[in-house]
Amino acid sequence: MPASTMPSLRRLVVKIGSNVLTRADGLPDLDRLSHLVDQVAHLRQQGTEVIVVSSGAVAAGRSLIQLPPKADAVSSRQVLAAVGQVKLLSIYAGLFAGHALTCAQVLVTKEDFRDRRHYQNMKTCFLELLAAGVVPVVNENDVVSVTELMFTDNDELAALIAAQLGADALVILSNVDGLFDGPPTTPGAQVIREVAPGATGLAQFVQASRSQFGRGGMLTKASMAQKVARLGIHVYIANGTTPDILPGVVAGTALNTWFRPRPRTASETKTWLAHAHAAATAVVTLNAGAVAALVAPGQARSLLPVGVVSIEGEFQKGDIIHLIDEAGQPVGLGVAEYGADKARERLGQQRQRPLVHYDYLFVQS
Repeated sequence: MPASTMPSLRRLVVKIGSNVLTRADGLPDLDRLSHLVDQVAHLRQQGTEVIVVSSGAVAAGRSLIQLPPKADAVSSRQVLAAVGQVKLLSIYAGLFAGHALTCAQVLVTKEDFRDRRHYQNMKTCFLELLAAGVVPVVNENDVVSVTELMFTDNDELAALIAAQLGADALVILSNVDGLFDGPPTTPGAQVIREVAPGATGLAQFVQASRSQFGRGGMLTKASMAQKVARLGIHVYIANGTTPDILPGVVAGTALNTWFRPRPRTASETKTWLAHAHAAATAVVTLNAGAVAALVAPGQARSLLPVGVVSIEGEFQKGDIIHLIDEAGQPVGLGVAEYGADKARERLGQQRQRPLVHYDYLFVQS
């Protein structure tokens, strides 16, 4: 398969960033939005299920109301998002209707991914919408998502949904052609066409600055792309301002950065755990022997109390816990089989029930 050729597509997540949908004056770019909907409709006609993760609600809100210059930044964002989300979805609905397609609004918060029941309910909703031929248009619920409740940006949200739905591919549309091997404005800088699984050192190529209208940046995109690719999902970072970019990415003719995936092996539970770090309520430190046992390739090992050095924080049975080594480096995440009190009683003891069963353990690679 050529380096950037997309696999046979059953299900695709497309994330459209703020700098793609927003003009230089901060208002929505309706022509570009219309062109992107045309491309999504074309994919749907070819039999691909498409989930659109779209920014742009705040920009749409700016086109409708003006707030005082000195208004609180958080509350202003809430107001603009609340007003703008209605307009944004009405635009999407009208554009998709022109292709005889129906779209649906799905607003989510980080809390929906932390709770297992919410996670399953949301997944069921997505699958029912797709089965009915509906195009879900997803955005963070900025009206209630503030400070610690917010996703890093919609790149993180798109990554979570791609993992949740077992998508074949995730396309992240930004206003650049991909990940460059130097500052994009530097003469001679070139797009990195392929990132291998487990590649390190990408941060040296990525500028930490954020986009003009979005909350994230290329460093966030690269980090999320690698995490999703580890779950067996093809990820592409491409320029959403390029004409016919989606057909070009699918055909392998468009300039982009492809994050080559690892073979799919993770169970649904482990996939959820891989993205549930925000739900962890405590930190459990493991000794070197336990870490070695858990990370050994091809081994299915549970975490036993004999391998636990210390426990910081409280947790109950069923809570997610962070697992780290004695140097403080992350090892993984797990679902506790019993509470912190019992775990402390059994600290370092042999022949005890596992604190985390293998089926509910995600080890970072």
